Amino acid sequence: MLVDDKRAGLTAYRDREDRRVFFHTETDPAYAGRGLASILVEQALNDVRAAGMRIVPVCPYVAKFLKKHTEFADITDPVTPEVLQWLEGRLAR
Repeated sequence: MLVDDKRAGLTAYRDREDRRVFFHTETDPAYAGRGLASILVEQALNDVRAAGMRIVPVCPYVAKFLKKHTEFADITDPVTPEVLQWLEGRLAR
């Protein structure tokens, strides 16, 4: 996410077949308190829906967001040990 051409935040993911596995979200402290993380995650999840994919919320922030925004429940899959092992392998590369 850019604010005035400066990176204000990001949400990181890896795609596994038709699932987008979100594993990290952060915002720059200089932009804290503006609700940018929520905007960023909502846009990312809308992109997942538009792409016909599903969400796997490994990232604690994304998981917390999804508890409040049940409109994404229909495209959300649980985090499983298999997904965590796969993600660990992907991130180790």
